[in-house]
Amino acid sequence: MHEDATVALQRLVTALERHLDACATKRDGTDEALNKAYDQLEEAFLGYEEALQQSYGEYLPFEQAEDQ
Repeated sequence: MHEDATVALQRLVTALERHLDACATKRDGTDEALNKAYDQLEEAFLGYEEALQQSYGEYLPFEQAEDQ
């Protein structure tokens, strides 16, 4: 069973808000809170993309950035 697209969207919005907060409060050097927020945002993005595809056969108009 796949996640409902509305629930997945809310998870993505929440993850974006957490990421913004982590960026605004980051510390010098490696910041584990920011790394965690990044990972949660990536997971939420992929979950929403999958929910859209499975529910409606649609995709997001952009792609996840690849590591360089």
